[in-house]
Amino acid sequence: MKDRKYLFGPVPSRRFGWSLGVDLTPYKSCSLDCVFCQLGRTTNKTVSRKEYVPTDDVISEIDDWLNAEGSADFITLSGSGEPTLHLHFGKILDYIRSNSNIPAVLLTNGTLLYLKEVRDAALSANIVKISLSAWDQSSYDWVNRPHKQLEFSRLLEGYKDFRKQFHGELWMEVFLVWGINSIPSDVRKIATLAREIKPDRIHLNTAVRPPAEEFAEAVSIERLSSLQHFFNPEAEVIAEFNASKGITVKENKDFIFSMLARRPCTIDHIAKGFGLHINEASKYIGSMMRSGEIMEERKNSTVYYAATRMKAIGKSSSL
Repeated sequence: MKDRKYLFGPVPSRRFGWSLGVDLTPYKSCSLDCVFCQLGRTTNKTVSRKEYVPTDDVISEIDDWLNAEGSADFITLSGSGEPTLHLHFGKILDYIRSNSNIPAVLLTNGTLLYLKEVRDAALSANIVKISLSAWDQSSYDWVNRPHKQLEFSRLLEGYKDFRKQFHGELWMEVFLVWGINSIPSDVRKIATLAREIKPDRIHLNTAVRPPAEEFAEAVSIERLSSLQHFFNPEAEVIAEFNASKGITVKENKDFIFSMLARRPCTIDHIAKGFGLHINEASKYIGSMMRSGEIMEERKNSTVYYAATRMKAIGKSSSL
């Protein structure tokens, strides 16, 4: 197997089981700068569509993976930024559909679906997951911090037009942040718009992994559960994925913990240190934060992670 520049995983996903990720943009090229983003603040906020990475090289990696391994529940266009910024993401979806029985998924923030060429390319996916966490321009600006050329009304227009064309499964993620868009009256507004778009499934999510902004606090599972019935179809609260196969997940967590027991590191340090994609590193960090094994330390605008003192002592004493 050649070294992979554009593929990562398969990794455990809360929605897609074991998912092979396909990364089509450099870190962190996106049309939004969401306060809750697990990958941190957007460093290249853009709506410019171009061939950010070579299409033929991506397809070559996918072909190599299919021939060498080819085992995953889904192949997902996601990664370090917004995949529809890539000019030829549709060609990559077409290749997956033509050469594999594994469902192809497009994870998109939906901001470019108002463009006909983007909608047409997205039709090649088996599943398209879009996002809706606001109800008007003001809340859109606050929660998602869009590129200055993007308008909330155009986002909704793009969603409705795409729904009319798309015959695959349209999933919607509603990401709620405590004190920002989580009060029932605001969630009802989002749910009203969601009914107009008519997704097949709706997922309620919150900041279970360290977000871009410290103030983006998670909504409790109890609160999320109380909001499910606002939506039609009724929303699903996404539970954390429990990896049940393979020793690699446990080994990686142990290695990451040992590193953080010695010194605090950023997510970028962790990803590069263990040869992980930043999305993979984020999943491990989120899991270890929830279990209390590690903690977050913010220095200016940079987030570091360190082993918690009691866990580190317990680990050392057991060696």
